[in-house]
Amino acid sequence: MALAAGLGVANIYYNQPMLGVMAHDLADRRVESVIPTLTQLGYAAGLLFLLPLGDRLERRRLIVIQFLVLAAALALAAVAPSLVLLALASILVGSAASVAQQIVPFAAILTRPEQRGAAIGTVMSGLLTGIVLSRTLAGLISSAWGWRAMFWVAMPVAVLAAWLMHRKLPEHRPASQLSYGQLLGSLYHLWQREPVLRRSAMTQAMLFAAFSAFWTVLSLRLEQPPLNLGAASAGLFGIVGAVGVTMAPIAGRIADRRGPAPVITLGAVATMLSWVVCGLWPGLAGLIVGVILLDFGVQIALVSHQHLVYGLHPEYKSRLNTLFMTTMFIGGAAGSALAALVWRHGGWHGVALLGGLLGLLAIASQLRPGHRASVSTSH
Repeated sequence: MALAAGLGVANIYYNQPMLGVMAHDLADRRVESVIPTLTQLGYAAGLLFLLPLGDRLERRRLIVIQFLVLAAALALAAVAPSLVLLALASILVGSAASVAQQIVPFAAILTRPEQRGAAIGTVMSGLLTGIVLSRTLAGLISSAWGWRAMFWVAMPVAVLAAWLMHRKLPEHRPASQLSYGQLLGSLYHLWQREPVLRRSAMTQAMLFAAFSAFWTVLSLRLEQPPLNLGAASAGLFGIVGAVGVTMAPIAGRIADRRGPAPVITLGAVATMLSWVVCGLWPGLAGLIVGVILLDFGVQIALVSHQHLVYGLHPEYKSRLNTLFMTTMFIGGAAGSALAALVWRHGGWHGVALLGGLLGLLAIASQLRPGHRASVSTSH
């Protein structure tokens, strides 16, 4: 499940280190802002409209079908001759890649409550590996064979993941008999009556916006003098950020023992500090230290938030995940769009200020009166 989650989510990040190459090939600089934003909005749409089906349909079959649709969307991206068709393919890729978030709550369902944090951390370690290595792989492949080759490579990998899930997952038929319309309608009421869910989702959205801002403009920053580095170098930063992968299971175990609140606060502080480092420490060394802090902060907060949210209503895991992850990826899409805008007008230091402010807002959300009490009660 960890492997499949990583193979699924990787697809929404392949474009980030290739944006400069894609824009040059299509002779359209709008690629730099449009493609990452639409991919993440597509992912958010998949979370909103597809993820609730996990509480209604047989989960294994749903996961397999989404992987096959993902393969078809990747083929469309590989042959897209224009920005318009590439934008459509990016939306479809993002939507189908939400299959990764069908897998995470399934892992929570298959484990005992006292092991929920560790199980989520294990699957998330695979998911996070897919995130960090996706950029490395895309940077290397696009430098050697062009950006279209990356999507051609990803297509059979999605088919392989569909086969793997068909062979390895148990069947699981949820007890809910709600119609699709009732499932979607229940999302509003669930959001309204769960303050812990709302606060968790909004905090993680701010952290993920700061995360997406970095990766959206990194390849553009590296192309500037004095660095003068290409897409492969942007991809290699994914390996540097792999510290987040090692911390995911640890964060889950800490949340099992002591509760998620202190880990979430630490993650928000690390995210803000990462952008302080990026803004004040020029050169490659500052970027390396910054990305380690950024991946560490965002990923440990994510695992701890999921531990908290999945414990609210065991029978609603898919819908809880829908609301949490949709909000988070709307934040990510906003971070990408804002970063591209700020980059054009304020350069790297403007983007660093944006990321730092987002981290500061996340910290403030954790320090609100009554917040820790509500988190402790829910835990």
